[in-house]
Amino acid sequence: MILTPRLACIAALIPRGARLADIGTDHGKLPVSLLLSGRVAAAIGSDIRQGPLDHAARNAAEHGVALPLRLAAGLEAVRPEECDTVSIAGMGGQTIADILAAAPWTGDGEHLLLLQPMTMVYELRQWLWAHGYMIECETVCREERRYYVVLSVRGGGPVRVVPLSSCAFSPALLQAAGARDYLEKLLQREIRALEGMQSGSAVDRAVLDGQREIVRVIKQAWEELA
Repeated sequence: MILTPRLACIAALIPRGARLADIGTDHGKLPVSLLLSGRVAAAIGSDIRQGPLDHAARNAAEHGVALPLRLAAGLEAVRPEECDTVSIAGMGGQTIADILAAAPWTGDGEHLLLLQPMTMVYELRQWLWAHGYMIECETVCREERRYYVVLSVRGGGPVRVVPLSSCAFSPALLQAAGARDYLEKLLQREIRALEGMQSGSAVDRAVLDGQREIVRVIKQAWEELA
């Protein structure tokens, strides 16, 4: 089964022999691929919609792998003892934070969390740090013209209150291959956002100052990676 670059990136981060819970599994391509390759010992797929689960069931049957499927929101139908690794991909950062908040056991330090937010990445980092989750690693991947990050996260860390402008990246991201290219794209996006605000007629001063700080922080990190 061929995975997209984004899913292939997540697959490569899953430890060999893991027991995986794939949340928002969609058509089940990630867990089916991992079961086929023998990389994971077991996998569960969960999704909030029946249609994708039916597709996942067909994929699993076609390839002859055992993939228990759960119709539920987030981790509601997954027990902590059923997995040691959790993947949550293709959702907004706030949705991912809500899923983790509803399953406090994810912060026990015993589960590896692989999180791939599509939006609100800053907000997700801020939430993770504020709730004692540690970002151990960030991996940059590119799919077509868009860059994504996959956060390797584990609970059991200190609670840290971090301003949003300092959540544009983590120290772990700065160590990642491709970090400078990713920050360059991020910087261009935030500069465009700042220019849009500056040309507006009614922009809150605090919001404008916050955007300027985001641009400054990203630019400084990007330059230091040169």
